[in-house]
Amino acid sequence: MPLLRLIALCCALAPLLATAASTTTAADRPNILWLTSEDHGPDMGCYGDDYATTPHVDALASRGLRYDHAWSNAPVCAPARTTLISGLYPPSTGTQHMRSFAPAPAGKAPYPTFLREAGYYCTNNEKTDYNLSTPADLWDESSRSAHWRNRADPSQPFFAIFNAFQSHESQLRKRPHEAIHDPAHAPVPPYHPNAPAVRQDWAQYYDSVTAADAAAGARLAELAADGLTEDTIIFYYSDHGAGMPGHKRNPNNRGQQIALVVYIPEKFAHLRSADYTPGGATDRLVSFVDFAPTLLSLIGIKPPEWMQGHAFLGEHLTPAPEFMFGFRGRMDERTDFVRTVTDGHYVYVRNFRPDLPAGQHVAYQFQTPTTRLWFEQWQAGELNAAQAAFWEPTPPEELYDLHTDPLEIHNLANDPAHVATKDRLSSALFQHLIATRDLGFLPEGEIKCRAGDTSPYDWARESGHYDVHRLATVAGRATLGPPLPTAVVERQLQDNDSAVRYWTLRHLGLQHPSVAYDHVPHLRNMLDDPSPEVAIAAAELLVHRGNRNDRALALEHLGAFADPTHDHFAAVSALQVIDQLGPIASPLHPLLKTYPRESTDLPHPRYGGYVDRLLEHILAGNETEQPE
Repeated sequence: MPLLRLIALCCALAPLLATAASTTTAADRPNILWLTSEDHGPDMGCYGDDYATTPHVDALASRGLRYDHAWSNAPVCAPARTTLISGLYPPSTGTQHMRSFAPAPAGKAPYPTFLREAGYYCTNNEKTDYNLSTPADLWDESSRSAHWRNRADPSQPFFAIFNAFQSHESQLRKRPHEAIHDPAHAPVPPYHPNAPAVRQDWAQYYDSVTAADAAAGARLAELAADGLTEDTIIFYYSDHGAGMPGHKRNPNNRGQQIALVVYIPEKFAHLRSADYTPGGATDRLVSFVDFAPTLLSLIGIKPPEWMQGHAFLGEHLTPAPEFMFGFRGRMDERTDFVRTVTDGHYVYVRNFRPDLPAGQHVAYQFQTPTTRLWFEQWQAGELNAAQAAFWEPTPPEELYDLHTDPLEIHNLANDPAHVATKDRLSSALFQHLIATRDLGFLPEGEIKCRAGDTSPYDWARESGHYDVHRLATVAGRATLGPPLPTAVVERQLQDNDSAVRYWTLRHLGLQHPSVAYDHVPHLRNMLDDPSPEVAIAAAELLVHRGNRNDRALALEHLGAFADPTHDHFAAVSALQVIDQLGPIASPLHPLLKTYPRESTDLPHPRYGGYVDRLLEHILAGNETEQPE
């Protein structure tokens, strides 16, 4: 055959050959099954916990790989699941707060979109709870009946998630309850009171983990019955730490460390990492932000550069990261701002609101008997230092050695022997905050006000919109270190950026009362600041630092901002301050009783209930004053 004719024939056949090749590749791609369970950490037999009863996940771990340093990035479900679906850190998208909502970044599709475009049948059974907007057709099916068995073509590769609710926080406090574990032998950590009610909660928590394990076992049995086990890569993971107080909602290791077991059949051994040994364990640092790029890598797609995680399996596996990062924002009705980093050995915690305790009064958490008993004993002065720490203002910095202190009790942040370690982790954390353009330096209402209907992620990357480096520097100095010079404070209180004004007020609140006295006239003027968050912060400070007339004026302004018929975010912020003021704010109670129990113009239904919970706690008597 002449050469030119041969070349022409090859060119004509090329599209057909390519189609055939891609069809073969699609047929050979692995199914992927995610079995996720709620509100439990690595409290399982495969992690060496002798009190746990988890035979199904233990069996999976005996054939797969156990990850000993896996984090959820967030210690509560909605921001953790937002991390999973997006492959982005929620502080980067403005979705770090519990049950918040923001438009998704333009051109950055959630991972199911990539899988479906690659020919996968994608199902979710059934929890979503994302703080980001997602496409209406994100899943082939997302419901309680969603299942790989529902696909029309049994040869089509599938991706399926099944979420087990059995271990959720709400389940460990249900009464009556059929016991599996003996409360007398429950492992009570030293930061909890060792009381019968606490042992009961811990035992019931382990019972709920056993129930989640059974749910995973049922799905694995279905997979085996369909003859698909050796065609399917299986992940078992929990969505953050234990549902017990001091774990869930806590951004330390104990609130973010998850159980993670991955099974990759021999058929897909080429997709395993070098540290994968059947029945083995790995120290590689893995967190939820890594899951989306890893999924794409497992099906042969190179993860887009905008994803902020690292693929830890598959064709596009990347080197292990040196650090993992975590965060805590608003927990239901209680605002906070905490950022954490770990190298697997040490955990560094930066509290940007050290005036607040870790144990703020979150109404949902107070339904757990342990929470109530723990708080009551703190009020009575019956706790030791390790137990009382949860209810007291947090230090600006915390540092824990996970090798010698896995329960994170002994804070080494001020230990001269650990200065180098603290500095190394602190530097890594601040570099991360800058690189990801962490939006936590803006109060929640400011994010919405500034970004409007635009994705906060996109807004923050427009030139001139968000000077994260400057705000991180201002907030860092404001919440750690000696008083700023008077001239610096005056200048920052008049800065054009409301966030600079906000953090300067926070700084004054953390200093000795005498530091703020010279600025009281300025605080009076700031009650009418164009930023509600700044005005509310000024009012809070004026209550504590001003004279009697200043206090009355500041309370009047707080009462006006607390009206939920105006601005939802301002109402929540003002009510939080009123609640923290306790009896000082009691003159406002008659006014608060006239307010509706919900914002009349919610930014999104996900914000519902927070005004009601705050008003309920304030008007019920406010039980969170510190003990004498």
